[in-house]
Amino acid sequence: MKLSQPALSLLEETIKQAIGKYACGCEQTVVTDIHLQANQSSGEFSIFDDDDKELASTTIEEWMTYENMERILSNLLCNLKNRGAFDKLTIMKPFSFVLVDDDKETIAELLLLDDDTLLVNEELLKGLDEELDAFLKDLLEK
Repeated sequence: MKLSQPALSLLEETIKQAIGKYACGCEQTVVTDIHLQANQSSGEFSIFDDDDKELASTTIEEWMTYENMERILSNLLCNLKNRGAFDKLTIMKPFSFVLVDDDKETIAELLLLDDDTLLVNEELLKGLDEELDAFLKDLLEK
């Protein structure tokens, strides 16, 4: 089951509203994480800064029946990054978008924004064990 386009648009607008608070053109802000909190039972979606100050919130009623919020949010953030939505923020890099639970405990790191760091994910690691085993075997045989 996919999230509807209006729900995805609402999510995107809420994220843009939150990051818009860091696009003022003033001096750089130090933020390590932007916390995204999705409450599946109520459908509430809130975004907080490091100090637990709410930056934006909305209600996505479809979430009450949807399972994979992490993947949806990760894909949405990657699409925003690719369109340059985070390029003009006055936040010092590196900083992350993280999915948190009701107690503000990190569930998953959704997107790391850093000029020099690549966040390793499952897709990147597929088949790595086999490649390393083959490399080691080849190295030891020589």
